[in-house]
Amino acid sequence: MSSSASHTQKASPQKKAMFTRFLDSVEYLGNLLPHPITLFAIFCVAILVASGIAGYFDVSVVDPRPEGAKGRAADGMIHVVSLFNAEGLQLIVTNLVKNFTGFAPLGTVLVALLGVAIAEHSGMLSAAMRGLVMGASRRMVTLTVVFAGIISNTASELGYVVLIPLAAMLFHSLGRHPLAGLAAAFAGVSGGYSANLLLGTVDPLLSGITETAAQMIDPEYVVGPEVNWYFMFASTFFITAMGAFVTEKIVEPKLGKYNPEEASEDLSKDKMGKLTDKEKSGLKMAGLAMVAVSALIALTIVPENGVLRNPITGEVAGSPFLKSIVAFIFVFFAIPGFVYGKVVGTMKNDRDVIDAMSKSMSSMGMYIVLVFFAAQFVAFFKWTNFGQVFAVGGADFLQTIGLTGPALFFAFIVMCGFINLMIGSASAQWAVTAPIFVPMLMLVGYAPETIQAAYRIGDSVTNLITPMMSYFGLILAVASRYMKNLGIGTLISTMLPYTICFLVGWSIMFYVWVFVFGIPVGPGAATYYNVGG
Repeated sequence: MSSSASHTQKASPQKKAMFTRFLDSVEYLGNLLPHPITLFAIFCVAILVASGIAGYFDVSVVDPRPEGAKGRAADGMIHVVSLFNAEGLQLIVTNLVKNFTGFAPLGTVLVALLGVAIAEHSGMLSAAMRGLVMGASRRMVTLTVVFAGIISNTASELGYVVLIPLAAMLFHSLGRHPLAGLAAAFAGVSGGYSANLLLGTVDPLLSGITETAAQMIDPEYVVGPEVNWYFMFASTFFITAMGAFVTEKIVEPKLGKYNPEEASEDLSKDKMGKLTDKEKSGLKMAGLAMVAVSALIALTIVPENGVLRNPITGEVAGSPFLKSIVAFIFVFFAIPGFVYGKVVGTMKNDRDVIDAMSKSMSSMGMYIVLVFFAAQFVAFFKWTNFGQVFAVGGADFLQTIGLTGPALFFAFIVMCGFINLMIGSASAQWAVTAPIFVPMLMLVGYAPETIQAAYRIGDSVTNLITPMMSYFGLILAVASRYMKNLGIGTLISTMLPYTICFLVGWSIMFYVWVFVFGIPVGPGAATYYNVGG
């Protein structure tokens, strides 16, 4: 028996004591939850009934906004509005379609995904990822794998389906433990899910939900997709360094030397799929196309007379450029993707481009159905004023117990991480929690952009240890190729050090960024919100 196997057996009593209860609790609670779509439907019904009860008892709170503020009632109170009556039914049926089509994340995500789909189906993203990982030196391979995992989040499925198995094979070919490679890639793809150098589909998805929640307090508040870009850009390098450190100093020593006899199949046929000359040429031409696109975009915003600057102030803040980020995401991936496909032969004409976009849209059926019910829930929550009532009550409670600043945000991050154990979808979780916590923390004095950045930390770090994460089964299947007796508890115990270190380290980075240096989390993003302003 190998040293790693014997180590696993020796450590199993301690592992059982530390992880089994936690795992059993997560699985039990997760199994109690219905499908996210069903969950939103249940929430809609619950909101209707709860609003009827609260309306009957005239539940209300004092409106903290100044007199004359838009939306403030004449009596200075915020009352819960009942939807459990004739007026409520009329409001629901006449706005059902509008709620769905007007839901901010829907259009922005679909448009951004059309561009990413061209780059993905042409093979550009896969080739770029393989070239990045396989071209790394032995000394830099761990850093490169984690980094590649993080930037693969632009097209998240690619990271799970391509990079994680590739990283395990790469480590195996280098004589290192393949599960260490799998863990490093998994940590980047899923643990660093929100970090990235570029804006991806997750940015407009979350910002649309945040904007809707913020408008419960300030109807004119706008949250763009770019509002967390500074912090997430820097987080890419921070998570890369931390993920590589955990892999080499904690996870790999714990796994020990790999014994090929533990594999569940013959691994001698594993091939790394090196880039062909044609793929290299395609990447070079795609890179040139990307530079050309970037230069053209820069001409619209960098010069003082740039056509996409704010026409009134001449500044970048509030400019058409920032309001059109989704359009630029589309162009930035679509053009280089098509150029790559043209060079390598995967895309010959417009029909291939259309097929790529169509395939991408066909895979979004579940998301569109989810959005329909999530949009109704968000609208119901807004109409009833529950969000504002909870926010005022919660803000008063936080001020009463003195929980503000760093302690408040650390508690918020931990809570988001805990909820993520049971609701794996970032959009589903934020659609439920944003209408409560964004207004609440705004009333305490923090801007929605800062609140969203903190949420993204909590939403990312526990992806690694929850079986509710949609790709957890795939990761387990890949891992079992290299260790036939590997169980779900072993995988979670392998990934737990990343979760702990990412949670602590990323939270500290957030504290230093926001509270020590006072750096905005994104272009034009505010850190604090003045309730009376």
